[in-house]
Amino acid sequence: MRTDLSPASSVDRRRVAIATVVGTAVEWYDYFVYASAAGLVFGTLFFAPAGHGFGTILSYLTVGVSFLFRPFGAFLAGHFGDRVGRRPVLVATLILMGTATALIGLLPTYEAIGIGAPILLVLLRILQGVSAGGEWGGAALMAVEHAPRDRRGLYGAMPQIGVPIGLLLASAMMAAMDALFPGDAFLDWGWRIPFLFSVVLIAVGSWVRRRVEESPVFAEIAERKEQTKAPIIELFARFTPLVMLAALVFAGSSAVGYMTTGGYIQGYATNPDGPLGLDRGDVLWAVTASSVSWLLATFAAGWISDFIGRRATYLIGWCLQGIFVLTLFPLVNTGQISLLIAALVLLTLGLGLTYGAQSAWYAELFPASVRFSGVSISYALGSILGGAFAPAIAQWIQQATGSSANVGFYLLGMTALGLVGTLLLRERKGIDLSPSREAEQEVGIYAWEKVPPRDRPLV
Repeated sequence: MRTDLSPASSVDRRRVAIATVVGTAVEWYDYFVYASAAGLVFGTLFFAPAGHGFGTILSYLTVGVSFLFRPFGAFLAGHFGDRVGRRPVLVATLILMGTATALIGLLPTYEAIGIGAPILLVLLRILQGVSAGGEWGGAALMAVEHAPRDRRGLYGAMPQIGVPIGLLLASAMMAAMDALFPGDAFLDWGWRIPFLFSVVLIAVGSWVRRRVEESPVFAEIAERKEQTKAPIIELFARFTPLVMLAALVFAGSSAVGYMTTGGYIQGYATNPDGPLGLDRGDVLWAVTASSVSWLLATFAAGWISDFIGRRATYLIGWCLQGIFVLTLFPLVNTGQISLLIAALVLLTLGLGLTYGAQSAWYAELFPASVRFSGVSISYALGSILGGAFAPAIAQWIQQATGSSANVGFYLLGMTALGLVGTLLLRERKGIDLSPSREAEQEVGIYAWEKVPPRDRPLV
């Protein structure tokens, strides 16, 4: 059996790294294709009677409504992930997400079937939310629990970079469809093809994920027959403050990230009745470029965190993110594509540093028996507090105040919340993750704890 003292082979680790990157990229490609379409076409095709302004808000709300069901997905995934293993949950979430995405590509519009169109759209979006709620925790733990103790940040960055890769694929696919199906052709059929393409990605992702071994930590839990019967109940009975603080950390980055991943910047910049009215294809390519810088910053953050710690990496990230949310709209509002790209690229520097170390830090925060439940539910709750309705809130602020600067202040406030959550948690780099050391894993989690020197986690 493999534990922290007997790590997985280099071949196994590479296979797991590839599987987490590919699977997460596919899963989030599906999610971001929806968000991009919400900012570009869904307001017109599914919410036309509400008018352009309110129809756009309703479209963004469908992006957010799926987040309300992420905790349900996280509860299911956490329960089964801590009971039957990480790998089966990962395959199931991938198939559910891809199926829902492909069906969205086949939906009739409001013009064709009336109110049934937005209802079906919301139902399929809910399925996406259930899937996304269970996806991240499993991918993060598979990567971190297979990794050597001194390289958890690097390996934990693998599922994290799958997210910007998914954004890159989604934005590039939408931009390509805009070029191939210009004008009304994009509204008629062009937007559907990226959704239908998900069928191909499901097949690839499922094949890759089925080839990896189960997490060595869960394998040890199963061999010892120590699976927790009710991991969710145990988690909240013993670690509710930890769940809430970890959720607060993710809320600070997800609110900012969803300015592009949630489709807000795309809709804001291309709105023909708005202050900019930029070309749809140019904006999509700008978002594609920023996804590359986000990928690089995220990967660098995971690597850096193995040297300076997860908490220190986050603190640097919050400072950069706070600066660049205030420069975002002044640069975007110039109406120049080059400065739009610069604004988004700068934003991703802070965003990457508050995201790349997340897998490793979350895995090191929670004890083995409730780890899947803990990381999944914290992530899901953080996405509700932060990213769920960030595009809709930003749209409302813009319309109510007539000033994009106020959207920047809103994002700065969310960044501050993430900073507070980070300051209240302790560095845990290098702590033993195996089930046999669970007593040690429960000590030294919070910054206000007084930890005896002999019980302090390895750093």
